[in-house]
Order: sequence, then structure tokens, then C-alpha cells
Amino acid sequence: MPRRHVKLHARPPQEVQGEAVDVLVRRGLDDLRRELDVPPSFPPDVLAEAADVVRRGPSGSRVDATDVPFVTIDPEGSKDLDQAVHIGRLGDGFRVQYAIADVAAWVQAGGAIDDEARRRVETLYAPDGRTPLHPPSLSEGAASLLPDQVAPALLWTIDLDAAGAPVQVGVHRASVRSRSQLTYTGAQAAIDDGSAGETLQLLREVGLLRQAAERARGGITLPTPEQVVEQGADGVWTLGSRATLPVEEWNAQISLLTGMCAARLMLDGKVGILRTLPDADPRDVQRLRLSAHALGVPWPDGATPGDVIRDLDAANPRHAALLTDATSLLRGAAYVAFDGELPAFTMHAAIAAPYAHTTAPLRRLVDRFVGETCLALSAGTPVPDWVRDALPELPGLMSAGDKHAAELERGCLDLVEAALLTGREGQVFEGAIVDVRADRDEGVVQLRDPAVRGRIEGAGLPLGEDVRVRVVEASVPQRTVRFALADDQADSASA
Repeated sequence: MPRRHVKLHARPPQEVQGEAVDVLVRRGLDDLRRELDVPPSFPPDVLAEAADVVRRGPSGSRVDATDVPFVTIDPEGSKDLDQAVHIGRLGDGFRVQYAIADVAAWVQAGGAIDDEARRRVETLYAPDGRTPLHPPSLSEGAASLLPDQVAPALLWTIDLDAAGAPVQVGVHRASVRSRSQLTYTGAQAAIDDGSAGETLQLLREVGLLRQAAERARGGITLPTPEQVVEQGADGVWTLGSRATLPVEEWNAQISLLTGMCAARLMLDGKVGILRTLPDADPRDVQRLRLSAHALGVPWPDGATPGDVIRDLDAANPRHAALLTDATSLLRGAAYVAFDGELPAFTMHAAIAAPYAHTTAPLRRLVDRFVGETCLALSAGTPVPDWVRDALPELPGLMSAGDKHAAELERGCLDLVEAALLTGREGQVFEGAIVDVRADRDEGVVQLRDPAVRGRIEGAGLPLGEDVRVRVVEASVPQRTVRFALADDQADSASA
């Protein structure tokens, strides 16, 4: 279902202890990067190697697929374009052609770029810029699937039947040329007003079929808007809540489809690396059912958690509280490598199928190795030794990299939240209680504006209810905010 998109309006700059919020945020972001050891730049030998491979061009032979009218669909301003898509009809089914940036054509195993990528693991994002996995001359230049640029790619060809199920899969090296770089908002507008070309029209059709298949498998998607930090042209920092557009979800289904096909290839070949997620603990499911009952959210007989979660609207305070609770169902994600013997557990519970990361090699280390594995298995050739040799260490590298990225993302949000509320201690805001920890007399409140989520203290917090809260503390150095119920609400809670 469509999700609400909340956008904060810019405010006049706030002066805090003689310093503008902008200064506080920028200093805080620099401190956070130093604290988390985020590399400020690439070493000279990495930049030199990147310049050299760009001059020489990509390695390997490939078929010419520049006649296929691919398009990319990404957030506005993106330059590190991993994927380009083309969809056509094939009888009563469809042919999905999905071009993935061929990073291995530029990155030599054991070279300086490869070594640095294994240290970085993934691209890191902060409000004032990104820390890329690969040098920008590659990730935002020669290796990117930019429009009208001939670039090397791993070309996945996935034939689907009328129901959107894959019936034939292949991957090979190709040269591709994207015709257009579309944004999510532009693509959605074209679909909505009927001006979209065939690929976008069929993206909607295939995306809906794949979403129906996900529901039938019992997959779980949390419809939770993400917090977004932005800085306007006037230098004012804002914190908003961004919900995905339908076209983003349909586009994501193509990526999920490819990841599921990659997993199947590797399982059949008994070599590769999967992204796994265990089934939810039955106690967590039962607790979620009780929470739904307490919040007045319907849970029909026979409905799975995915059935209930899929229809929740995060703009509804009771639904937002249940969504917060539902994150407990998605714990324990891991990477599992194997070579010769299949792992004991191969499923990704949220997708309800085996799955592998393979569609973002410019931004995530493991995808390059999955792509090369699938390329060899599809061709019936041996998986390269440099790939097999890396498999045992990849789960540990990816786990550490994911943790590092999550710490940076959370730290950035905490910092901006604290900066926006610094100097506003004692002020009252409207929000909703989205989590309660009764044993500690505390919980989590989500403000309406600004879109801050923080710890609230007090007994008898009303889960899933609209409340008025008072800012108790906002510390930029500690990156913390604390709230309490406003006096009139506190009296009601204790009555």
C-alpha cells in the first residue's frame, strides 16, 4: 500500500551557544568519522592503480549488448550506478535483462584496489557525503552504468512465465549502454501519467507479480519510512521521514529476483555465499500477536506476521508501534559461505527463499564475488581460484562492515536529532509512543515535527497513543536526546 511521505520544511538557522546548528552538525560528523575510523581518502597507491586501469580499459572479453535500451532508476544525483534494467514481453511471460556493473573487469584480485575494498567492505553514507568502497574514478566514472557510456556488465537474462516465476536464468559478460538515468520520482510520475516506455510499464506489471509471489511465499516487508537527514541550499539541516514510492518497491523486486536466482545457481553448484536470516522465534511472533491485540490492530485467523505487517501504515501511531515491535522478527541475519558441501541453513526468512547479494558491486564487497561465482556456474566453467580463496573470510568481513555502516548511520541520526533540539530543552512537542519497556519505566517516542525518535522516561507510557512530550536533554557531544511526558500528560498517565 502507498506510504505517507513526510517532509520537514526548512527553518531559520538556530543559534546555539553562539554557534549555528550547521557548525555543530559538521563538527559532530567529523568527530563521529574519526571515532569510527572512517577513512578520509584513498591511499595514493589505490588512486594510482585506479587511474591506470581506467587508462587501460576493462579486462576480459564480452558480447556486445549496447543495442538493448537499458535504463537506470536511482535516487536523484546518484553517480555510482550498479544496475540497469530492460524488460520485454516473451510470449505470455517476460524477459528481464538486468545489467550489473562488472567491477571485476577493473579490480585485480590482490591488487591495491582489492585490498582497500576488503578493508572498507561497503560504501558508507553520511548527511554531508559518502565514503565510497572504490575510488570515484571507477565507482562514479568508468565502472558506473552512466547514461550513454559503454560499460562492462554482468548481464543477467531471466525469463519469467505469465505469473512472474523464473523459468530460465543465465548470466554472461557484456558491454552495455544505458539510454537514460531515471529518478524514482520521475519514473513514478511517468508511470502514473501514462507516458512511461515499455520497460517502466512492464516493471510495474512484473513488480506486482513478484510482490504477489512474495506474499504467497510468506515474505515479510516492514513498511517503515526511513529517517532522512538533509541540508538545504540555505545551509539549514532538516530531519524528515521518507517513504518509498511504488516504483522503488517494484524495482527492488527485480533486484530480489536476481539475488534469488543467484542463490539457486550457487546452491546447485555447491559453491558461493548466501545472505541468510533465520525464522522468527515463535515467542516473538506470539508477543507480536499480543501487542497487536493490545493496540487494537486486527490479526485475522490464519494470518501470518507478513500478512498483518504488510497492511500497516506507519503514519498511524498504533501501527507505528507494532512496526517497531515487529523488528524483533528479523534478527540474526548472516552471510554463509560454502564450497563443496551445502550449509545446514540456506533460507532468508524475510524473503522466504534462499537469497544472495549480487546487484550492488560498486557499493558492497560481497557482490563482486557472488557475481563471478554465478558467471562461472552459468557458463559451466570453474569458479576462479581468487573467488574460492576469498569465500571463507567474506562472512566475517561483511558482518563487520554491516555493523560499521549501521553505527555510522545511527550516529549521524542521533547527532542531527540532538543538534535540532539543542537549546529547546523544556519545549513541548507532539508525537506518539512507539515502544515501551515497562520494566525500566521508559520507551521510545516518535515526534511529528521534527521527525526525531528518542528515549522517553516515565511510568505508564501509553503505547501506540498520541502524546505531548517535553525535551529533557539534547546533547550534541553525547549524541543523545531524552524526553518526558508533558505535565498534563504525566498527570493522566499516573492517574
